[in-house]
Amino acid sequence: MSNILIIKHGSLGDLIQANGAIKDIKKFYPNRKVFLLTAQQYSLFMSECPYIDGVLIDKRLPRWNLFYLNNLKKTLSKYDFSKVFDLQNSSRTKFYKRFIIKNVDWSSTETTLESGQNKSDFDKEPVLDRIEIQLKKSGIEAEFTKNVDLSWAIEDISHLVKQHTNREYILLFPFCSPKLKNKKWPYYKELIQKLKQEFKNKYSVILAPGPGEVEEANQLNAKVMLNNYQPVNIKTLVSMIYSAKFIVANDTGPAHIASHLDKKGLVLFGSHTSAKKVSIENFNFKAISVKDLKNLNVETVISEIRSRLN
Repeated sequence: MSNILIIKHGSLGDLIQANGAIKDIKKFYPNRKVFLLTAQQYSLFMSECPYIDGVLIDKRLPRWNLFYLNNLKKTLSKYDFSKVFDLQNSSRTKFYKRFIIKNVDWSSTETTLESGQNKSDFDKEPVLDRIEIQLKKSGIEAEFTKNVDLSWAIEDISHLVKQHTNREYILLFPFCSPKLKNKKWPYYKELIQKLKQEFKNKYSVILAPGPGEVEEANQLNAKVMLNNYQPVNIKTLVSMIYSAKFIVANDTGPAHIASHLDKKGLVLFGSHTSAKKVSIENFNFKAISVKDLKNLNVETVISEIRSRLN
């Protein structure tokens, strides 16, 4: 029997958001094997997802690397895919449709557009709305697309938490990709100081840096949660967010995790995009949106945390 391929390379936040759609696709094809083509850094995490039968790694080498592309084509051809759900909708996956995975029923933004509808207009809609429309176009009832279930990724981390604190904790994510510095609120050090003054006998303030972020975290005067001196893996990160009392984050992967775990928290937005477009707000997880993050002062953020925790 032929197999199903889902393409979602990343980033982490985008992959987290896609979990609901992945569950819907697997539910629609219960007797087919569903594979995910993703980036290497997410392969181990997603290999534990119960809605995936296998994970294939795409190193996304330059398209002039014909040797790599030919090997990728050979690898994918072994799985006899009859349907591809392109949830990445990038220029790379459009290239794959033309040259790597040809003559297969393909679901993407372009196959979703109504007659006369412009892709640039469609892309302005909230991301989960777009995915829902894409699945429905293939006859799939999008039951979980907007109701992402990450319960499979939660594990007992009490032993790790006890190494760093004996109290409930506020978890901060002051980091972002070096390529996306406009997403970064610059006043986390001052925020940590204020949080300690405000909640010193009630909550610990904890950071959970990813690879390449430990040095920055160590400069912020908060508890840095590591596992055997190394950044925690994605599953442990999900569990840390699940166990936190409150989250404050830039618009990055951890913020999307917090949102889909329905945690109390704040995500801080500049003008790079909107909370509505990335489908991140819900009843408990809210956005503070400003034109320039440099103009968002610490007292505004502290006041919002105070009102949400009391």
